[in-house]
Amino acid sequence: MKGGRALGAWLAVVAMAMVMAVAVSALPSRDSGNIAMVTESERAQEALLGGQFHEILGDGPLVLEFAAFALKHNKVYNSLVELQYRFETFVKNYELIEKTNQQDLPYKLGINKFADMPMEEFRRMHLGQKQEDCSATEGTHKLRMKNDAALPEKKDWRLDNIVSPVKDQASCGSCWTFSTTGALESAHAQATGNMVLLSEQQLVDCAGAFNNFGCGGGLPSQAFEYIRYNGGIDSEEAYPYHALDETCKFKPSAVGAKVYDVVNITAYDEDELKDAVAFQRPVSIAFEVIDGFNLYSSGVYTTEYCNTGPETVNHAVLAVGYDTTGDIPYWIIKNSWGVEWGLDGYFKMEMGKNMCGIATCSSYPLVPEDLLR
Repeated sequence: MKGGRALGAWLAVVAMAMVMAVAVSALPSRDSGNIAMVTESERAQEALLGGQFHEILGDGPLVLEFAAFALKHNKVYNSLVELQYRFETFVKNYELIEKTNQQDLPYKLGINKFADMPMEEFRRMHLGQKQEDCSATEGTHKLRMKNDAALPEKKDWRLDNIVSPVKDQASCGSCWTFSTTGALESAHAQATGNMVLLSEQQLVDCAGAFNNFGCGGGLPSQAFEYIRYNGGIDSEEAYPYHALDETCKFKPSAVGAKVYDVVNITAYDEDELKDAVAFQRPVSIAFEVIDGFNLYSSGVYTTEYCNTGPETVNHAVLAVGYDTTGDIPYWIIKNSWGVEWGLDGYFKMEMGKNMCGIATCSSYPLVPEDLLR
């Protein structure tokens, strides 16, 4: 830490005390008529609350950084062992961030809510299983422009007010449902002028017959087909998100939007994807998340270490625009990890290289109202 070290340290200690005070207050009360049963979780929280966290974690320079992180993200650890483990993981991720940001790269990493989570756990909790059949050998998108020069230099559908707010999938590999609803919310808003938030939970619970696996993963193209044959998808208000695999509770009376057809982009054809984003609407896409991306903070993400094949993509998102006016052309992409992640829930990814398979599995829905336009 730089200037104001003493004040910063004092504030961080107070911050940790506040976190642990809240955590301890949430623990079960001790009935004075019974023998007090002190759990390992209580010992961990009370040790920290009592200012003993230096005895547990040492006096390293990152202890206070970790305390501030725990406060900001409302972290509560269930044992002293977990506390030590999370701190050690935080240190490793901090070192990865420092090492990456010292390189001459067009993007930066930063501390976020995933900083105490090893990549193996992150993959298990926040990514979907890899798919082997997500690509379309021959797409069904009809090009508006036959050459790239005729395309606009940049496009951002957020400026047209047809992109719904960023949501948070939480600890469920349901990214595919958020990509699906995001695309359909935009299509419906574009065609009707009315933004209706749609139910990710319905897709988690009900779309299994279309080769989707709830919190285990799925594909937007298959989810669009489910919605099409199901007769619609409920609103989020009628069928709220729980981040769990549950039984199907679809209510036909609560349908918020319908799909009459699905348009698939030809696999690997980034120019076709660009045409669709430029002239049609936001497009559901998928790519391979590799180590470090979960800590993305800003800039244009690019890497030499990911793959581009359909068998390696593990995260579905929504392309809402692009920009080719700078030194590095990039996609503007909406994620589903909350508004505190990345650029207010969005990220930029280099365009023109099918980066991490970004153009491998792409599709967008058509809604009945499109027939009237």
